[in-house]
Amino acid sequence: MARNEFSCDCNIIHEEAVNEVLNKIPDENTFNRLADLFKLIGDTTRCKILFALDQKEMCVCDLANVLNMTKSSVSHQLSNLRRSGIVKCRRNGKEVYYTLDDDHIVQLFEVGLEHIHHKN
Repeated sequence: MARNEFSCDCNIIHEEAVNEVLNKIPDENTFNRLADLFKLIGDTTRCKILFALDQKEMCVCDLANVLNMTKSSVSHQLSNLRRSGIVKCRRNGKEVYYTLDDDHIVQLFEVGLEHIHHKN
């Protein structure tokens, strides 16, 4: 059997560091939810929606015009983002306006965008 050159075959060298991380490591469900969050925002169309909503609160019709998409397509994406707590909406008469859900989502999106710009 071939030895994996990337695996560590040593004993714990920095036991305190290992124990500190082990004491803080979240459960599997937390990692699954985090991965799901990144999967949701890891789609080009949804990133464009998030960008638009990071700039301004918008209704479906306006988002469809900005993104050159159908209202149906935008609504479908917004529904997924809303169910996952990434965007929220408010009703004003017949209109429904969307924004990013909270400061955490704003920061996550903006830091990601800044990281991409910084690397270019």
